[in-house]
Amino acid sequence: MKTQAQLIAKFGNPEINRLPFENKWMKVWIVPADIRTEIPCMPAKIYLNRLILAPLEKALRKLIALGLHTEIKSWDGCFNIRPKRGSSGISTHAWGIAVDLNAKWNPFRGSVTWSKEFLQVWRDNGWICGADWSPASKDGMHFQWEGF
Repeated sequence: MKTQAQLIAKFGNPEINRLPFENKWMKVWIVPADIRTEIPCMPAKIYLNRLILAPLEKALRKLIALGLHTEIKSWDGCFNIRPKRGSSGISTHAWGIAVDLNAKWNPFRGSVTWSKEFLQVWRDNGWICGADWSPASKDGMHFQWEGF
């Protein structure tokens, strides 16, 4: 998992220099209609770090191809400049490199409902999931891209 220092070195600090950060790294992704048809909870537009657009789309398309997309019941966000929950530092959502899915069914420090196959698709595409973290920080809704 990337450290705060690595994220700040790569992207800058969005808490301090929000506008330069957003101008350089963030973009609006128009979610393709075929993805939204297969995963109805997906929003039409997602504000995200430009580096995660391709790996996010690739993971979603692989989930669809394998019939695992039906596990996604809710889209619960991406970009949000805020502190980490239950820890110190800035959330990876502040850099737009994390997404939350099925928050109601995979609460922070709660049970995880994803299948092993579903989680493996994300891992295979450069993502980590909070489902794999220790019980004190388990966050099954949380997926963050580690591929840089």
